Amino acid sequence: MALRGQMNVAVWLKSLGLEQYVPVFDDNAIDAEILPRLTAEDLKEIGVGALGHRKRILEAIAAMEGQPEVVSAKPASASPILMSASVERFGEPGRPREAERRQLTVMFVDLVGSTALATRLDPEEMRDLLRQFQNTTAGEVLRFEGHVAKLMGDGALAYFGWPQAHEDEAERAVRAALAVVSAVNRLSVKGGQQLSVRVGIATGVVVVGDLIGIGSAQENAVVGETPNLAARLQAIAEPGTVVISELTYRLIGNLFEVTSIRPQKLAGFDTPVSAFKVIGEGRAESRFEALHADESAPLTGREHDIALLLDRWRLAASGEGQVVELFGEAGIGKSRILQELREHLKDEAHTRLRYYCSPYHVETALYPVTDQLLRAGDIRRTDPPDRQLDCLEQLLAGSTKYPNEAIPLIAALLSIPTEGRYPKVDLMAQKQKTRTFELLIEQLEALARSQPVLMLLEDAHFLDPTSAELFDQIAGRIQQLPVLLIATSRPEGAVRWSGLPHATFLTLNRLSRAQAASIIAAMTGGKQLPAAVLDQILSKTEGVPLFVEELTKVVLESGLLQMRDGELVLAGPLPPLAVPATLHDSLMARLDRLDSIRDVAQVAAVIGREFTHELLAAATGLPELELERATNQLVTSGLFPPWQ
Repeated sequence: MALRGQMNVAVWLKSLGLEQYVPVFDDNAIDAEILPRLTAEDLKEIGVGALGHRKRILEAIAAMEGQPEVVSAKPASASPILMSASVERFGEPGRPREAERRQLTVMFVDLVGSTALATRLDPEEMRDLLRQFQNTTAGEVLRFEGHVAKLMGDGALAYFGWPQAHEDEAERAVRAALAVVSAVNRLSVKGGQQLSVRVGIATGVVVVGDLIGIGSAQENAVVGETPNLAARLQAIAEPGTVVISELTYRLIGNLFEVTSIRPQKLAGFDTPVSAFKVIGEGRAESRFEALHADESAPLTGREHDIALLLDRWRLAASGEGQVVELFGEAGIGKSRILQELREHLKDEAHTRLRYYCSPYHVETALYPVTDQLLRAGDIRRTDPPDRQLDCLEQLLAGSTKYPNEAIPLIAALLSIPTEGRYPKVDLMAQKQKTRTFELLIEQLEALARSQPVLMLLEDAHFLDPTSAELFDQIAGRIQQLPVLLIATSRPEGAVRWSGLPHATFLTLNRLSRAQAASIIAAMTGGKQLPAAVLDQILSKTEGVPLFVEELTKVVLESGLLQMRDGELVLAGPLPPLAVPATLHDSLMARLDRLDSIRDVAQVAAVIGREFTHELLAAATGLPELELERATNQLVTSGLFPPWQ
């Protein structure tokens, strides 16, 4: 076995970029001897909530098998202990990741009234209380795959967007903040006093990754005004509330209900700062609608795709049930084309069922199904149990032959108490799941007997395993029903129903320059952009409709253009157009997923939009085979165009 007792577990975790788990490993007495015996379930139990983090830890442990020895204890600022766990740069293993410029959402959490508590509680009691607070806060941050940068007694600092970016960092930060507020409120304190926190969140471009401090005080610093703004917003938040910056607010759209706070003069900021208080979840039916509340640009270049979907609908409506798997990269317009299909069918009698998969619920059994049932029945979790049950009864009325059996089972699925009105469900777990599936399919069949059904399953690449099993059964059963099931997925999503004779597979391609230009013309009210501006937008967005819309919005709002003699002209020299804030996270997430070859993309970006293979080879210094592998991956991912 390669692990040795003298290995420093804390330094090892830092080498993996997972230093936020050092207190958790310490609290659970996990040393070098215990480390190789850890399982995925053990990691989950101690609070390693993110699946990716558990895999990274287990893979790093496995990588040490067969190595002669892992030695202890260089400071964290030295090269990482494990070469296999570090990010490779141009083929040099063991080189630590350097500080980088990126968009970050920063969250500050402060425990309210900690000074008063410290005067009232015994020091050991106060220590235990602070540990509860820290573990609770860290657990919720990690659950949404944020990075716990620092725990400071009665405060915590977290980053969303580093070291691993996701497409929705602002949303993740707000969800984590609301979860922290709720979880801390439930903590017990001697004397019955209720705990609360203040949370401030801000988003902006920073430089992150420089190590500062020594020993246990060492941390990855963030340079920029964003952390200062988050700290100031935390200071003005009321106990038990979350306050966010204006950019964070713009990035979350209508995903959450918020109220505006009067602009205030904050220390260190020259002008009054706008801020917003988060009340809770928004009521938008879908993510697409929540994030695109404004009228969308006209759908362009999708006439053939819409025609195909309408053809499959006609077949389904006539009784020949159909399945369509719709693939496309982020921003390509999958949700937009479904919106257009719904618009085409608005005057036809049909039932629409919409299911949304979520990256936050990939391990929550039947999440898209329970979410759909709650929305369809207007069942609110805040309502009394009796009212929730009334709504469920109304939802299922007429769609099941055996309501006294069906309602308790579906109520159990939705965690709605039924005591006093229905008998308790007394089935083995597998039998309960089987019967629940049967009831859900019976409900679908009952709806289809009334009128054709359009089922929309969005983001199927986030399907939890139990939901995947259910939809596999549904896809097989609907061939003889007037039902059209359309499932959208990213290109990396698996093809689910290739063996079904009634299944169709459709991939949305990028738009041509002429099609992208027509979107821009619609957004400018038919006004022609200056040729240089138009060329930059078309070149940078490369036919991805969402990118075209967002970059055009940035140009129109930037003050770069002015109206002269009825035409749009440049107001001054044209600078290179920056990536819109709304797209930063998405692009960085794609880069981070490429891991060791992300440096090739960054070098290429420094060179410019056009370069030769020879120039890239000289700039990176990579061997030919390695460079070819990296560029092939970048072309496949869509970040590089094919070599000309």
